[in-house]
Amino acid sequence: MLRNPLKQAFYKYHGAGNDFIMIDNRDGHFDKNDLQLVRFLCHRHFGVGSDGLILLENHSELDFTMVFFNPDGSQSFCGNGSRCAMAFAKRLGMIENKCSFLATDGVHEGVYISDEEIHLKMHDVANVEVGEDYLLINTGSPHYIQFVSDLEAVDVVSEGKKIRYNERFKQEGVNVNFVELIDDSRIKIRTYERGVENETLACGTGIVAAALSSHIKCATSTHIKVKARGGDLLVKFDAKATNHFTNVWLVGPAVFVFEGEVGIGV
Repeated sequence: MLRNPLKQAFYKYHGAGNDFIMIDNRDGHFDKNDLQLVRFLCHRHFGVGSDGLILLENHSELDFTMVFFNPDGSQSFCGNGSRCAMAFAKRLGMIENKCSFLATDGVHEGVYISDEEIHLKMHDVANVEVGEDYLLINTGSPHYIQFVSDLEAVDVVSEGKKIRYNERFKQEGVNVNFVELIDDSRIKIRTYERGVENETLACGTGIVAAALSSHIKCATSTHIKVKARGGDLLVKFDAKATNHFTNVWLVGPAVFVFEGEVGIGV
C-alpha cells in the first residue's frame, strides 16, 4: 500500500473482542509523541475506533518491539494486544512460530500456532495483596479483582469507576475486574479498563489476574478457562510458594478484521 503523507495506513485486529489499531512503524514514520493523533485514531466516532493503538517496530536483538497506547494516550502492557501484535508480525513476515519481543513491562516470549491459538508468556507474579473482599495483582498492568455471585447483575461501568477513581487509585488508575466462579477450572469475567475508561469485551492482563486470583481464593486448578464477553481464553501457570506463580501463559485468538487508510492531516 502506497503511503499518502496525509493518510495513515493501518490494520485492525481483535483478541476476544478487545480491538486494536496496528501500525507497521519499522521505518519510524509515526510520531510517538503525538498523543492527540493516538487519541484521534482510537476514537470510535471521529477516528478508526479501538481499545488501543499498537506500533510494531524493529529491535536490534529481539524479533520486534511492541509500543502500546491506550485510547487516552497513556502507555501500558496489554495481553490481548500482544497476541494481536504477534499475529501482525507473522503477517508481515517478521516471525515464524516462536518469538521474543519488547513491551512496556519488558521482554516477552510467544508461540504462534495459528490466528486462533496464540500463546503469550507473562512475567512471574509474586506480590499479591489479598484483602477481605478483593485482590490486587499486577500482571503487567495493575488489576483489582472482586468476586461476585451474579456477574450479569453488576453495573460494571458505575461500580468500576468508583474503585478506579477512589482516593487510592485515582492518580495512576487501576483496572477493575468482576469475576464469577463457574467451577474449579472455569470462571467468567467483566472488566472496567483504565485508559479506555469503560467496559471492554476482554482484557488479557485482567483475565490472567482473575485466573491467578481464583487459584488463591477458590483453590481452582492451574489450567483455567476464562469466559469474557468477547470470547474464551485459557490461562495456565505453575503455582509455587504462597501467591507466587511462574510459567504463566495466556492463550487465545488474534483475529484480523480489515485494513485501510485514515486521513490524519489537511
